This record gives sequence, structure tokens and C-alpha cells, in this order.
Amino acid sequence: MAPAPSSTQTEELLRKCAKSVGAAQVLRGGDDQVATYCKDWTGRYAATPLAVVRPKTTQEVSEIVRLCRAHGVPVVPSSGRTGLCGGGMPIADHSSMVVSLERMNAVRDLDADGRSITVEAGVVLQTVQERARDSGLIFPLTFGAQGSAMIGGALSTNAGGSNVVKYGTTRELCIGIEAVMPDGSVINALTGLRKDNTGYDLKDLLIGAEGTLGIVTAAVFKLSPIPLTRTTGFLSLAALSDAPAVLNRLQDRTGGGVEAFEYMPRAAVDVICRAFPGIRQPLEVPAETGLFFEVASSRADDATQGDDGASHLQDMVFAVLEEMMEEGVILDAMIAQSEQQRLDLWTMRESVLEAITANGPAYHMDISLPLAAIAEFVATMDDAMANMGFQPLTVGHLGDGNLHYALSAGPGQDWKALPLERAKEEAFDLLLRLKGSFSAEHGIGQSKLDVMRKLKQESQLAAMRAIKAALDPEGLMNPGKLIPAEGGMVSPRQETTPKERTR
Repeated sequence: MAPAPSSTQTEELLRKCAKSVGAAQVLRGGDDQVATYCKDWTGRYAATPLAVVRPKTTQEVSEIVRLCRAHGVPVVPSSGRTGLCGGGMPIADHSSMVVSLERMNAVRDLDADGRSITVEAGVVLQTVQERARDSGLIFPLTFGAQGSAMIGGALSTNAGGSNVVKYGTTRELCIGIEAVMPDGSVINALTGLRKDNTGYDLKDLLIGAEGTLGIVTAAVFKLSPIPLTRTTGFLSLAALSDAPAVLNRLQDRTGGGVEAFEYMPRAAVDVICRAFPGIRQPLEVPAETGLFFEVASSRADDATQGDDGASHLQDMVFAVLEEMMEEGVILDAMIAQSEQQRLDLWTMRESVLEAITANGPAYHMDISLPLAAIAEFVATMDDAMANMGFQPLTVGHLGDGNLHYALSAGPGQDWKALPLERAKEEAFDLLLRLKGSFSAEHGIGQSKLDVMRKLKQESQLAAMRAIKAALDPEGLMNPGKLIPAEGGMVSPRQETTPKERTR
């Protein structure tokens, strides 16, 4: 890393940036507004950059990147700052420039016939959803921070969410990007073509790279038809090991209609109900192994109602649930009978992180496993963690194998006295044995560099470093994130429960 620029060099750089984007869009380190960009909502990562620059166009982003490169100043892309791993935050020992994409907030095009939408990186996820809905379509990417998370951040981490089981991650929804590379050149691949085999897929390389290979400034996404009917409910299962069978039977009967299939055990639901008294247990007898699910269809036949007012889709779901209750797989079930009941279930699911936050300090793992291995992981870990004094608070996107496994202090336990490092080691050893991943949808950022170094195959790390060196030889694009440096250990701050999200 090049040495920090002198005050004279810094002034020259900021003067040139102001000439490119306007003086009002260059926020200096002492400016009160800069504080907004110096901390993400986890509250764990904080550092003051040289300045924050807020470009409006791709050309302005290109000019800023070129200027920073010429002055040897690292660039940290910033979007909605709703990440959990510190990927969009400056690092204290790097005199960096934060490039906020918030002013790049245009919906450039919506092709209803081609079912695609072209948006800039600063567009808030919920805005994309609303614009798609206005055209009779949906943008299915959805997660708790959708009211503040921006498209650039979702692309940066390859965000997932609750609908991955049907629609895929951000990478699978994206069919074209525009990006500024580390030398300031612009890649424009916003054609929206479903097929384009003309060399390396730079789109897939940049998505999930957390800004270490360039800055994505715009993207084209696939849209889908609005479901005409939905069936949403909550189940109590006899055993977590039965969950894949329930998922598969629902998928088989409904033609792959499952959109959400979420693991919500009693401990997590109890914490939610304590934190939010307006939320109630969905079943009269609380489910030890709870599953929240939603099945949807855009087929007119599935939306057809019978004499009892139930849709054909609902009848198919009822038939599966009745069969599996007779088999002893499902112990109890509730089906939302109104849109409000459906929204209440979604509110319960999306309140879990805030509820865990309110419960006290916790360590959060974002992991993925083969479906067949999830029950073994949960059972083994829950027993081991209880013996160490922890209380697991787990939820997960069970349909795609993603668990958010959180450790909190057990009753009467002092969080600071608990053996967190030993618990983490046991968890990651078990994860490796079961062929899982230690990062499913939140990214690596700063928080998982040590784990990345320890658990990622060295050959894969070497390939990543080679790509990084080829595209960003000066190492100026979002340094200290995603790829652990060779040699000495990086010591990221210990993960604790994020502060409550501001919506």
C-alpha cells in the first residue's frame, strides 16, 4: 500500500474531485455529514476517510477512480451500508476515499415485454420492487433491509434473502452490468441478453467481489410475473430431518411453487415475541421445530377458487399437509386466511435480527449446508453449545440450505466469560466435515478474513489473489476486504450483535 498522501497532495486530489462532481458533493473528513459514511449499522466498523465523494454519473465515477489511482489513494465503494461484515467501510490504517453511489439512483429502463429492468447502483431495492410491480411484474429479491439496501451493495455481496429457493441469488437475477474498473475504464454490458458466450463472464466475476475488482454502477435484472395466488403458513415438524421431505413434496405437487421455506425454531420465535409484544406465536402449542413457508403461482388455473373459497393452489398445499400429518411428519399447521395474517407471518420472520439484537450480545454465523446435513449440524451444535453455556438462536432459509446460526448467552451466563473462540472452532470444524460453507449470503468483508484464510482452499485463494493483482495491481480497490493478505494474520473485530437497524 502506498504511503498516505501529504496534506498538499490531498488538497490537490479533493480540488480535482470537486471539479469533476461539484464542490457540494465532496465531503471532507471534518464535515459532520461524513460521519454517516464512517459507520455501518452493525456499529463494529468505523474509520474516517480522507473524504466522501458522491458522483451522479458513471463518467464521474470513472474520473474519481482515475484521480484516486493517480494519487495512490484507495477507493471504498459505499451503498446503503446495511451489510453485516464491514465490506463497505473504510479501514483505519488506510487513507481512503469513500465513493458513495447514492446519487446514482435512476431507473434507466423497464422492458415489460422482455421482462427486465435496468437500474443504477444507488437505487434502493424496494424502489426496484415497486417499479416492477407498477408494470405488472415482480423483482423477487427480498430481505429485511430492502427499504434501505441499495442495488450496488446487493450485487457486491451477491445478496440472497428469502426467495432464493425459487428465484436464485442476486447473481442469478442479474443479466448485465456496467462497471468502472480499477484503471477508470468502463465496462458497459447492459444489453440484457440471456445468451452471450463471448469470452470470460466479467459480470459474474464482479458480482460478489465486494468492490475489490471494480465498482458496479448499473445492472440489468430479470423480472418475473406477479403471483396470482399465494398460500402461506407455519408448520410444526416432528423432526428437523423431515424438512427436506416436506419441501420436496410441496415442490412436486405445486410445480416448484415454493418461494419461502424458513426454519424458525421455538427459541427464535420466543425471542421475537419478547422483543415485539405485538407478534404472537403462530400456533397454539409453540413449535419446537417451526417452519414458515409460502407457495405461490402465476397460473390462472392455480388461482381458481372452489365452492369453499379456497384456490386450487391452496387445495394442493392442504392435501400435502394432511398426508404428512397422517404420516406423523407434521404435528400442527396454520394457513394464513387473509392478507393481514400473511403479512403478520412475514413480519415475524423479518424481525428476527432486531429481536436477537434486543436479547443481548451474540455471535452470528451465516453458513450453508447440504439439505441432508442441516439436521445433523443443528443437533450436534445445539448440544455442544448448551454444554458451553450458550443458547443458540437460529433461523434459516432452509429451502436453499442457508442457516443464520447465532450464539447468545444461556440463562444466567455472562457473555464475556463464555468460550466463544472454542465454540467457533467447533462450529467451523463441523461445517467442514459436513461440506458446508462459512459464508452464504452476507459476504466476507473485514469480519471473516481470518476464517477465509483458515478454511478456504489455498489454491482458491491463490487464484483470487492472481485475479486481484491482474485487474488491480496497485491494490487500491476496497483494500482489506474479501481476500486475506498473504503472510500475517488479520485480526478483525470480534463479531457481536449489531445495533438496531434504522429503517
